[in-house]
Amino acid sequence: MDFELSEEEVALGESVRALCAARFPLEALQQAASLTAARPAGRVEGGGSSSTFDRKGWAALASSGVFALQVPEADEGVGLGMAPATVVFEELGRALVPGPLVSTHLAAREASAAFSGADEGKVVVGSIGRPPASGPEALPPLIVGHLANLDVLAVVSDGGIEVVEPSSLQASQIERSLDPLTPMWRVDQLPAGESIGDSNAAARWRRDESVLVAALLVGLAARCVEMAVQYAKEREQFGRPIGSFQAVKHICADMLVRAETARVAVQAAALTVDQPDVGDAERAAAGAALLSAEAAQANAKACIQVHGGMGFTWEVPVHLYLMRARVLAESLGPRGALAELVADRY
Repeated sequence: MDFELSEEEVALGESVRALCAARFPLEALQQAASLTAARPAGRVEGGGSSSTFDRKGWAALASSGVFALQVPEADEGVGLGMAPATVVFEELGRALVPGPLVSTHLAAREASAAFSGADEGKVVVGSIGRPPASGPEALPPLIVGHLANLDVLAVVSDGGIEVVEPSSLQASQIERSLDPLTPMWRVDQLPAGESIGDSNAAARWRRDESVLVAALLVGLAARCVEMAVQYAKEREQFGRPIGSFQAVKHICADMLVRAETARVAVQAAALTVDQPDVGDAERAAAGAALLSAEAAQANAKACIQVHGGMGFTWEVPVHLYLMRARVLAESLGPRGALAELVADRY
């Protein structure tokens, strides 16, 4: 299994990074987060919009092929596999691009009329897991991100995949979302939808969702390393850059190790998805999810520590990385369940 990126994958990552820098500059995201945090929430019954979601930026991502990466060439897609997709999603995570990126990407490759237009950015697709009818996991609340901007909601359960019209949901916007760039809605009841996929399709969706979310988290973790190192070089204390002090060096070194370990795990999971004969793709996906969630959250906290007193202020954007990391990590499901899956399949 070769973990070296090809020249094409390197170029792909560089092009997406340049696109994100132009369409989703961090300063603009900080401003959007501040406006969202200051705005009172209300009850939403479909429709509406969110200031954190940029339709023009979404269209630019679609034009660059972000959502059509895994759509077969015969269906006018790019025709790539999961490995190149993780390269792209790492860059999207690094840039804190808001929106239901993973679910729209996965929906675009599904051969369903319900998702038609997702690959072109014309249809925005969200997703939610349907809880079992009984047991502790059946308890509310059900949370959906970016509900006001969704055109279709995919409901994934053990039995398959359904689609629900977002405007049909009775939903209340959560007053303060943990991540101000990811507005959340609470759904008290999830109606039955139109079935578009069986249990195998649902299992594949969940597995690949874990890999792509893990790639986003790796991007967050890597960007936190860059921000911490840059600040450690610039900030001086006692007449010397704080990066020259051993304690700070160790923090940054640990951050780099976590990010690179998670990156390799994500690459291994992606390659296993593309080449299932080399290993257990579900186990690899669960392992990547565990390592990336830990790396992103720990690195964001460490980056705040390196920034010292400034790290706890709104002027420093590191808090946005920590909050996004926590939201993405929660979307992967209980950490214990992921660990048990890895252990059971070892």
